[in-house]
Amino acid sequence: MPRPVPRRILPAIAIAQFCGTSPWFAINAVIGDLQRANGLPDAAIGWLTGAVQIGFIAGTFAFALLAIADRFSPRRVFLVAALVGAALAVLTAWLPPRLETLLVLRFATGVALAGIYPVGMKIAAGWYEKGLGFALGVLVGALLLGTALPFGLRALGAEASWQSMMLLVAAVTAAGGVTMALAVPDGPQLSPAAPISPRALAVIWTDRNVRASAFGYFGHMWELYALFVLCPAIVALRFAGATASWWVCATIGGGAVSCMVGGWLARRVGGARVAGVQLACSGLCAVLSPWMLDAPLPLWAVWLLVWGATASGDSPQFSALTANNAPRAAIGSVLTFVNAIGFSISVATIVGFSAAAAAWPLHWVLPGLALGPAVGSWFLAPLWRRGR
Repeated sequence: MPRPVPRRILPAIAIAQFCGTSPWFAINAVIGDLQRANGLPDAAIGWLTGAVQIGFIAGTFAFALLAIADRFSPRRVFLVAALVGAALAVLTAWLPPRLETLLVLRFATGVALAGIYPVGMKIAAGWYEKGLGFALGVLVGALLLGTALPFGLRALGAEASWQSMMLLVAAVTAAGGVTMALAVPDGPQLSPAAPISPRALAVIWTDRNVRASAFGYFGHMWELYALFVLCPAIVALRFAGATASWWVCATIGGGAVSCMVGGWLARRVGGARVAGVQLACSGLCAVLSPWMLDAPLPLWAVWLLVWGATASGDSPQFSALTANNAPRAAIGSVLTFVNAIGFSISVATIVGFSAAAAAWPLHWVLPGLALGPAVGSWFLAPLWRRGR
């Protein structure tokens, strides 16, 4: 019989993931300071966030093609990637904050994150042969909390310099790597991944179940990161300073709760239905945005928090659906290509919607985020009807 998993394992992986992913939106939390001090253009936040996404895509393929997490202990890979991410945050604080320099550093940060987020998932899979769906929900929730963390740190240190905030993020990131290395041994279910096969691209379209979950995920990615980038601008219409940072932190971090609740509900009603409801709800929030931006504060607060929670809460369900529906021999390749396509879509929407928000009122821009959930829901419908 398989050994029971020690209780400390999942919390330790989640804490490491939470700390390790904190550099993802670190620049976003201090972009106002950078723009005021260095004259960065309004659209710079889109370029800088897109650079992280591109680096993450490149890093994911590099780690997969070179089988880094198979050749070496995944927790040591996680440690090295976290230390590199921390070093890049330190360099961001120390080097002159020119846009070209920041773009290079953010791209390199994305590459480092490819050794943290996916590798953390692999470490969890090495421990949880059963119950991996719930574990993924916890770990994606930890990712969202890590993404929100810089805004929380900015709120706590509203008077601190942006350089101090980056150094604090560096310390948190390094602590995540050390936690993983010291508290989480390699799991008994750990196994090498199959080589990446380009034929998996055909599977994404020709297998109707994979197509349904993959294109649902693509619709989700159209909206998710663009919403995260625009969230500070949404909040800035009502609040400023530390209060605004707290609202952004709560909006992004709220997805952690919906990820875990969604994982619990998926056992009872099916992952496709959980993902479908959240996708439709987030799309509706985008459609209602022109009215909600000017709504009374209580209604505005409910709208924004629900949007943040449902825009991200379906993420682990899409990953689980794609993994369950893909051919056994091609799971790794299918997930790699699906994630790469999804993050590529996010680059386009981050840059596009950031530029649009710099040129036009948010009332005109935000409804465009509903296009992704609408298309994703249409593709997901067959799995919904079968309760898959």
